[in-house]
Amino acid sequence: MEHTRCDYMNKAKKSKKTKIRIDYSICGEKGKIDPRNCSLCMRSCDPAVFIMHATIGTEKKQKDPYDPQDWRITPIWGSLCSRCFKCVEVCPENAITITW
Repeated sequence: MEHTRCDYMNKAKKSKKTKIRIDYSICGEKGKIDPRNCSLCMRSCDPAVFIMHATIGTEKKQKDPYDPQDWRITPIWGSLCSRCFKCVEVCPENAITITW
């Protein structure tokens, strides 16, 4: 049986854990982009790896720590990532990196 490059790539895809990182100094409660106004990564991700949520009680001094004024997008289901890099491509600030 002859193996192709795709066979090896598919095997490597399955054997190594995907790590998705978002730079919150760019996107999120500390960043210059409010994810509620963007969310391009969430809309481009077919397997729905990301969630958007309020950050309650961040290190920022808030009048009310339970006021959901600060938001972030978090990659929760990294194992569903198909490594298509659509989220990386659509991010206007290059805040997303994918490694394995």
